[in-house]
Amino acid sequence: MRLVATTSVEAETILAKAIYNEKGQILLNEGIMLKDVMIQRLQDLGISYIFIKEEGTEDIEYKGTLSDPMRREAIQTISATFQEIQNDPQLTSSFVVERASKRFSELIRYLLSEIKGKSELLNLLSEAYTYDNYIFTHSLNVTLYALAIGMELKLTSKELEILGLGALFHDIGKLKVPLDILLKPERLTDNEFESIKQHAEEGFQILRKVHTIPLLVAHCAYQHHERINGTGYPRGLQGSDIHYFGKIIAVADVFDAVTSNRVYRRAMLPSEGVEILYAGSGTLFDQKVVEAFRFAVAIYPVGVSVVLNDGRKGIVSGQNTGLGDRPRIRIMEHNGERGIPYEIDLKQDLNVVIIGCDTTSK
Repeated sequence: MRLVATTSVEAETILAKAIYNEKGQILLNEGIMLKDVMIQRLQDLGISYIFIKEEGTEDIEYKGTLSDPMRREAIQTISATFQEIQNDPQLTSSFVVERASKRFSELIRYLLSEIKGKSELLNLLSEAYTYDNYIFTHSLNVTLYALAIGMELKLTSKELEILGLGALFHDIGKLKVPLDILLKPERLTDNEFESIKQHAEEGFQILRKVHTIPLLVAHCAYQHHERINGTGYPRGLQGSDIHYFGKIIAVADVFDAVTSNRVYRRAMLPSEGVEILYAGSGTLFDQKVVEAFRFAVAIYPVGVSVVLNDGRKGIVSGQNTGLGDRPRIRIMEHNGERGIPYEIDLKQDLNVVIIGCDTTSK
């Protein structure tokens, strides 16, 4: 299989991986031959990339960190929990949030057991999905990224559970933001953006009143938009004034935000998202956290076409643990000519580096 942009897919291409919505309903089944109307529908839904079948890649199989059913079950748990909280008109009932925290704590332990039980890099490009309930998917993804970073930084099991709870709850304040603002496809007005920014303060106020939740969880919601040079919000904190967990969730939050489908822009590739983190490393984001992210997460997902510094082109066929930017590659083309495919391992070929990705359909 190969990963391609929906904007370049041609009719009669065969879909290699099913596409779901967030309720677990199949939109398009694996093996279907795409028609122009289907491709246009995918683009209208905001789905940026899909996996297709292509000669020479039949045995390349993408495997996400979570299985599709497991991922959907986790999102449904988050969705049901947040909706229960939202049904409290003022979002002031500590009992409702306390009950939610117990459910989330169980989910975090479950997710940790899944991540720890696998040696592969964290890889969340497991299924194409629509953005109807973006906050739920985003909360799950940010939690998984944060836990992967925390494990790379050798946090204790107790610290990981608190970090995971902070990540799951980091956007709870958005439940007070009107949906027409959250899902607005056009540019936000200054007043609308100020309304969005209030979610960090709102989240802190909701969580700090729940005595069974560590106060640090509330500060995760409060600080995940702070930046180490003081340019973040809501308080403009700098450097060591920001808790380490806040710095971790900030990196996870930004990466998932730019690599996910949104109503107002297309998703970036993981490699493009990492470039944003690198650009802000040491100024916006903690450098150690960014480095931990690089070691823990698959920057070039299996199935993506890459261009190498020596002119060869290939498809990522596998990952190397702890080396997110040094995957295994199946070479498909050299000097503009296709030949017999063969494998190289960037873990061994240290003089070869990836200089770009190609998601056009061939």
